[in-house]
Parts: sequence; C-alpha cells; structure tokens
Amino acid sequence: MNPRVSDPCPCGRPLDYARCCGRYIGGEPAPDAESLMRSRYSAYVRRDADYLLASWHPSTRPPALAVDDAPGGRTIWLGLTVQRASDTGPDRAEVVFLARYRVGGGSAVKMTEHSRFVREHGRWFYLDAL
Repeated sequence: MNPRVSDPCPCGRPLDYARCCGRYIGGEPAPDAESLMRSRYSAYVRRDADYLLASWHPSTRPPALAVDDAPGGRTIWLGLTVQRASDTGPDRAEVVFLARYRVGGGSAVKMTEHSRFVREHGRWFYLDAL
C-alpha cells in the first residue's frame, strides 16, 4: 500500500502517515522507543513484515514473520493506546501499550504488551515483551 501524504497515521498521533511513522518505516531512525513501537504498530496495520523484522533486534528476531490474514479471517487493527513509555537505561527503554483488533467478523480483542527496546549504533530495536 502506498501511503498518501494526507493519510492519517494508524499509530494514533495527530499527524499524517508520511510525517509520522512513514518516515521511520522509510528508513529514518526513530528518535525514541515509543516512536519505534508506534511505527511497528503501523507496520502491522499495513502488513509490512520486512520493516517489522528489520526493527526487531537480531538476538530475538524470528527467522520469518507472517502478517497476512489469520485463519479466522482478515485482521483489522482498531487502535493503539500507549499507556507508559520510560527510559530504563542510557540505551534501553520500555513501552506498555494496548492494541485493539478484530479477526474476521469476530468481537474486538484488547492486547496489552509491556515491550522492551534497545538502542544500538543510534537505532532503536524491539527486543522482547515481558
């Protein structure tokens, strides 16, 4: 999917996609762990497995990632709420968020995650979830 400048960003910030998560997905380093986490959410919405893998730390990255439709139907992402973002060291951070989605015609599901991030060579990476 090619975003237009006017497309709203899926991450919930009041910016268009191109000026928000689109620039990180396009290659610009995210300035902080929260921005990286939001861009990863946007990548899930847009089904961009390449970006999700590239932004995942090599020590915990899976060999492949399927972001296509689930067996029960298409996954529709409904929204993201960042509950807390904090630095836990000079190059470490944690983000707690709530993502809402629906599979096929099913009920909405709420997923809470406490994610850890690490910065190496000026780039943030998703490490894992607690």
